Amino acid sequence: MTPQPVSSQGGIDADSFDAFIEQLRRYVRDRLIPAEAQVIAEDAIPEPILREMRDMGLFGLTMPAEYGGAGMNVSQYVEAIRQLSYALPAYRSITSINLGMVCSAIKNGGTDAQKAEWLPRLAAGEIASFGLTEPGSGSDSAAMQTMAVRDGDDWVLNGTKRYITNAPFAKLALVMARTSRETLPKNAHVSAFLVPMDPPGVSVGKSDRKMGQAGSHIADIMLDDVRLPADALLGGEEGRGFALAMQSLDNGRLSIAAASAGYGRRILDTAMRYATERRAFGVPIAEFQLIQAMLADSEIELYAAECMIADACRRIDAGEKVLRKAAATKVFASEACGRIADRCVQVHGGAGYLAEYEAERFYRDARIYRIYEGTTQILQLAIAKNMLREFASV
Repeated sequence: MTPQPVSSQGGIDADSFDAFIEQLRRYVRDRLIPAEAQVIAEDAIPEPILREMRDMGLFGLTMPAEYGGAGMNVSQYVEAIRQLSYALPAYRSITSINLGMVCSAIKNGGTDAQKAEWLPRLAAGEIASFGLTEPGSGSDSAAMQTMAVRDGDDWVLNGTKRYITNAPFAKLALVMARTSRETLPKNAHVSAFLVPMDPPGVSVGKSDRKMGQAGSHIADIMLDDVRLPADALLGGEEGRGFALAMQSLDNGRLSIAAASAGYGRRILDTAMRYATERRAFGVPIAEFQLIQAMLADSEIELYAAECMIADACRRIDAGEKVLRKAAATKVFASEACGRIADRCVQVHGGAGYLAEYEAERFYRDARIYRIYEGTTQILQLAIAKNMLREFASV
């Protein structure tokens, strides 16, 4: 997508954005959905489609225009993700780490030189990954084992990152590592590093087999005495890595919420189509009130999720801190998507358990959204802690 004029609210102007969304909506339905069977069979997005996605600018939606991106604000980016997520989750997965997390961290915390080096490459479609989770730690930064030790003008990194989306394809990993063996207040022992995937000592494990989300790949990233120049430290400052990661996770969580809402809409549409076509006792099963109740409950939850997403995005674009609201939105939307997928299987009855029908695949695909970017349970803790701190300060 060619960078467009900036609106008064930030991002591109409304007319250009509306035209892009209509183009994206058609592309999803006319090109991406028909290719889903091939993606599932080959467990990979075909290279011609990746080229098309790059040509459409889907890897650079949030990059500033001066770095070759479209310059969308968070509301626009998240709506684009919602539209893209109507199709197979792999299409969102390949772009979203660039857009919602790595780009955000570099924009918010990178030096001018880091922005100039990496943002144009990411906007052009080089794939990035985000290295926070480890074999023994995820949300628990105190348990992080990956170490970055200063050696003259260089940093030397050692450790393993686990379940890293896009690791097999990535050209860059944003890696969180300890720069202090002591666990410091406010997670100041964690710094962020821009790690190209080609230096000696960087290796990627085999892609993990997964329950669902065919075409999307996760793998371990191993760092064995990886020597990086001093300017690989994001922002050139130690101790800011975890804060930058959490800031970018707000965008990542809204992306997952949008993915849940977009895929939830696809799942509900599929359930309604089956309910109107499948007949029992001489009538379409859509005429049965208990089927209608499941469809209505799904619509109610989707509407609520869409409203939460729009509100959280509006607030972040206005400069508000949205940690609690982004977490709440992600929890609600991902849990709702799981319930909608379950109802879709139920509407299909026995057919819903067969791989011949999409309902079975939807059920498997949707399950990870309750885990991505913070499990429901860890986000419940984050929301409660934020509420209690706010209450105590009154």
